[in-house]
Amino acid sequence: MESTMGTQTRVAIITGSSRGIGQAIARRLAKDGFSVVVNYAGNAENARATVADIEATGGRAIAVQADVADEVAVAAMFDRAEREFGGIDVVVNSAGLMVLGTIADFNLADLDRMHRTNIRGTFVVTQQAARRVRSGGAILNVSTSAERQALPTYGAYAASKGAVEALNLILARELRGRDITVNTVAPGPVATDLFLDGKDAATVDRIAKLNPMERLGKPDDIAEVVSFLAGPARWINGQVIYANGGMN
Repeated sequence: MESTMGTQTRVAIITGSSRGIGQAIARRLAKDGFSVVVNYAGNAENARATVADIEATGGRAIAVQADVADEVAVAAMFDRAEREFGGIDVVVNSAGLMVLGTIADFNLADLDRMHRTNIRGTFVVTQQAARRVRSGGAILNVSTSAERQALPTYGAYAASKGAVEALNLILARELRGRDITVNTVAPGPVATDLFLDGKDAATVDRIAKLNPMERLGKPDDIAEVVSFLAGPARWINGQVIYANGGMN
């Protein structure tokens, strides 16, 4: 893809990008020529390491701490991106929290924590993105294929991501005339710490075989889809893209 709009370097903010899928997205967009804001909530060491990796390959990046649900901190992060790099072209909502449990027994405190990060956090970041992303840009959310699989114990998590998907086409239509696309990527199971936590080898193997590729996704698989939607895919708008190896 082209890494500039004319002579203007493109700029991306990726939330939750100190590890996992978000980190892979940050590295991929930097490889594509973006200047990257690596957002993190608490893991400053990982965020700095991600920035160092990007800079080691000739890219530009900064690490910015912000709780995605805190509108003041998020506005300050967008301010920082504009000061450092001159503007914002792509925003990827990758920060997320997953807690599993049956609906009947689910801890409501965990539900509130997921709501704060997955729903409020996505909304707060998207609100700033809708105000500030430049013409020709893209706003991208990360959801989950678990919503379509309807797997037991995923109810609360899938519900939080369903709310994220509900914003998708509405925002695309609200941004009519501004040449900004809005899309959501819905990964299947991906081999990240978030997914693997608490699962034994037999469970992981069973889930991996739910798709005809018979493997878990890799963070780079999802980053590749985001790269496409952030760059050349200007005629894809308001869509949910399922990146799951054919699981559903």
